[in-house]
Amino acid sequence: MLFPTLLSRASSADVSPLALNPQSGTESGLQAPLCGGEPCDAVVRGLLAFFDRRLDGLGANGRACADCHMATDHFQLSPAKVEARFQLLQWRRQRHPDADDPLFRQIDADDFRTAGEDASDFSNLRQNALVRITFPLPSNITLIDPVTNVPSAETFVDLWRSVPTVNDVALTGPDDVNPWPRGPNEFGGYQLDARVTTLQEEALGALTNHAQIQNAPPPELLDDLSSFQRVLFTNQRVRALADAIREGTTPLPDPDPALNTLEEAGKVVFVRACTQCHGGPAQSNSPAPAVRFHDIGTQCPHPVDSVTPARFAFTPCLPQLARNTRTYEITLANGTKIRRTSSDPGRALLTGFVGGVPAQDDWNKLDMPAMRGIRKTAPYFHNNSAATLEEVLDHYTEFFKRVRANIAPGVVPPVLSTDGVNFDRPPTPEEREALLAYLRKL
Repeated sequence: MLFPTLLSRASSADVSPLALNPQSGTESGLQAPLCGGEPCDAVVRGLLAFFDRRLDGLGANGRACADCHMATDHFQLSPAKVEARFQLLQWRRQRHPDADDPLFRQIDADDFRTAGEDASDFSNLRQNALVRITFPLPSNITLIDPVTNVPSAETFVDLWRSVPTVNDVALTGPDDVNPWPRGPNEFGGYQLDARVTTLQEEALGALTNHAQIQNAPPPELLDDLSSFQRVLFTNQRVRALADAIREGTTPLPDPDPALNTLEEAGKVVFVRACTQCHGGPAQSNSPAPAVRFHDIGTQCPHPVDSVTPARFAFTPCLPQLARNTRTYEITLANGTKIRRTSSDPGRALLTGFVGGVPAQDDWNKLDMPAMRGIRKTAPYFHNNSAATLEEVLDHYTEFFKRVRANIAPGVVPPVLSTDGVNFDRPPTPEEREALLAYLRKL
C-alpha cells in the first residue's frame, strides 16, 4: 500500500505546478505540499528513481537501489531472497541465454579480483546476502599475504557486509549526544560503521560503488532519493514517532503496539538489558556513560577465552563467513607492530586507530542498528551471522559473559550494571521467552 499512497498524495494535492517548486513557492507565497516532512513531489521522484534500473545519463550497470534493498524483503536483502533470484535466473537462462538479473554483477562476485568481468562465483551473495565494500588501507595498516604470511603490497581491502533495511532511516543518523573520541561522524551517521553523514552521501556511494555509475548524478536526484527513504517506516506507529520528533512534540508517543503480559515483561527486560546500547527513541543510540560504537564480537573469528574452563563460548563462525577473514599488521604510534585477524575491522579502517584503550580502540567497532521491525528482517548483525532472534540472544549471553570475564577487578561497567554495584543488567534464562516475545513486537 506504500507506493499507491505516495502517488495518491502527490497527484491529489490541490496546488499548481508552480507550488511544487520549493523556490518558486517561496517567492510566490505558496508552499509545496509535504509528505512526512518531505516535499511530496520529491518523494514521488525518489520512489521512481529508487526502482529505476536505467538511470539515464549516469552510465550505470543496470542496478537499481531496489535490487539490493528489495521492497519485497522489507527493503533489505536476505540469503533466501538472493538464492531465489539466482535460481530463477538460471531457469530463465535455459530458455533465454541472455537473461539477466542486475543483482548478480561481477563487482559482488567472490572471484571478481582475479576473474574480472568473467567472475561467476557469487557464494558470499547467495549464501550470506553480503555485498563487497572496498576500503583503502590506512597508512599504518598492512594486509598479510595468506600464502606467504608476510606483509603484502595491497593498498585496499574488500569487506563483505549485509544490506540493511532503509525503513525508519528518518529516525537514525547523526545526533548531538555521546560523541566518540574520533571522526568521521563522532556523533554517529549512516552505514554500518557510521562513516556517511547524510542520506545524500549514502545514495551517492551506493550509485558509485554498487550501480557503478560513470557520470556524476545531479544533486536533485540524491535529494529525491533521500526524501523517499525518509518516508519509509516499519509501521504507522513508528511514523508517528518520527513526526513527533521532527515537530518537537512532547511527550513522544510510544511506537509499541498493545502488549500482552509476557510482552510487557519482555519490555521491562529490554529496557534494563538492551537500551544501554540500543537506546533513545530510535533504539539505536548508546546513552552515556556507555560508548557510542561497539565491538560485540560478531566479526570472524569470534572471540575465544584464554582461560580453561572457558568463561564464555561464542558459537564458532560458519565456514561460509570465516573465509572472509584477513590478518592485518598494524604499526602503533610507538613503532611497535602487532597483528590482528578479523573479517571486518570496522572503524579502524577509517581511522587507523588501533592499540589504544580497549573501550576506545576503533578495531572491530561498528554502529548500533535500529531495532524496529527486526522480527521481519532476519538474518541479523553486520554479516548476517545470526539466522534468528534466538541466535541473537545466544550471542549476547556470551557477550555479557565476555565483558565480565575481561573487566578489571572491582570494576562494574554500565553495560553490566544498572547501579554501578550489581551485575544485574544481563537477561536471565528465565527472562528469555519474555524478551523474545517483546522483540517480535518491535
